[in-house]
Amino acid sequence: MRHKVRLGAERGRGKGVPAGRRGRGAAPPASHTLDTTMKNNLTPLEPKADKATVRRHNLSLVLRAVHDAGESTRAGIATHVGLTRAAVSSLVEQLLAYGFVSEWGKTSSGQAGRPGTVLKVSRSGPAGLGVEINIDYVTVCVVDLAGTDRVRLVEHFDNRGVQPSEVLARAARLAARAIASAAEQDLAPAGVHVALPGLVTGGTVRQAPNLGWQRVAVEGLFAQALLALRPVHRPLPVSSDNEANTAALAELWYGAGTEGVRSFLYLTGEIGIGGALVLGGELLRGAHGFAGEIGHMVVDPDGPLCRCGARGCLEQYAGQAALLGAAGIDADAGVQGVAELERRARRGDPAALSAIGRAGRQLGVVVSGAVNLFDPDAVMLGGVYRELMDWLAPAVDRELALRVVSGLWSEDGKRLRASSSLGDAARGAAGVIVREVLADPAAYAEREQG
Repeated sequence: MRHKVRLGAERGRGKGVPAGRRGRGAAPPASHTLDTTMKNNLTPLEPKADKATVRRHNLSLVLRAVHDAGESTRAGIATHVGLTRAAVSSLVEQLLAYGFVSEWGKTSSGQAGRPGTVLKVSRSGPAGLGVEINIDYVTVCVVDLAGTDRVRLVEHFDNRGVQPSEVLARAARLAARAIASAAEQDLAPAGVHVALPGLVTGGTVRQAPNLGWQRVAVEGLFAQALLALRPVHRPLPVSSDNEANTAALAELWYGAGTEGVRSFLYLTGEIGIGGALVLGGELLRGAHGFAGEIGHMVVDPDGPLCRCGARGCLEQYAGQAALLGAAGIDADAGVQGVAELERRARRGDPAALSAIGRAGRQLGVVVSGAVNLFDPDAVMLGGVYRELMDWLAPAVDRELALRVVSGLWSEDGKRLRASSSLGDAARGAAGVIVREVLADPAAYAEREQG
């Protein structure tokens, strides 16, 4: 015997509850529940892109295609980005008018028809300005759109115990000199990116133990100092980040990344030890932007007191001061001390070799844990580690071969590498500004014209 099912009663009312008389606790209609659930789970749609937005995007697409290729023709770009030749030609004319690209003669495509005009990113016009503030030096670098290092200035002085405002004023003076040198080459920085050895977020150094800084509003102080030196000029946008992050980005954009290495752990040895992790061509920042503080991983919980307040951090065993002190060199000797350590190592001095070997073992122990956790293709050693690579690498490699569970580090001895000579924090910081221009050239042009 068939039973009739009253779909209206089941779907439109609570089961067995007459329409219009449901209590407050009765279930809502199923269709209402489904609609509400879908509304709560769906991502809000972006407004439809208008023609101006599409053109803005395509302008960046064409500029980045020229940048990545090194040189190309309008036809080559059209094939690469999937736009019509007419559309590409119009966009190229706009980029030429803005001064982002230049024409460099003719080239034959090997096909019938006239040869195409070679396009390259311009060697004049917008550029990136990077500033690295470290414990015992400040470096300023200007990089053009092609990624070429055009101006580099370095000053050595001990920034420990100095008021943050004075350190930032020193850096601003050096940056102003770099801007003037860049202007002589028809380059105009589109912004400034400041790299610092500490936890940096929202324009503020939350903590920089080796500098002794706590909650310093870096971007605001630097911008004020730079504007005071250039009062008749338009203020430059200022941004900031951790110095190991920008050094890793320099390695990605100008060093190892150009060789196809897209996942690596980067360590920079200075008075402190900085670290950054690049996975699949993207910098891993963590939930709050503080990822990569490998220098404060604990080697021995009962070890020496670190400036961060903990005991037994890696930099107490493998930082620059620890290396120099263990070799019998003044721990505060800085660059000269590292040069002396390298000279002694080349002579086979037992104390120097022993100090570097101990530091290498501790580095290897800590780095192997990071390798087991993140599985990068390579480990890049920068800063003073790059200078000491010949003597440091064997000890690090032994620990990696022993402790990395995959066994890949035993099979391939090329995974531990010295960083590229072009991979440094100031250059990476300048590269951040360059990438911003490439991502939205119209924004830079509008700012300059406004």
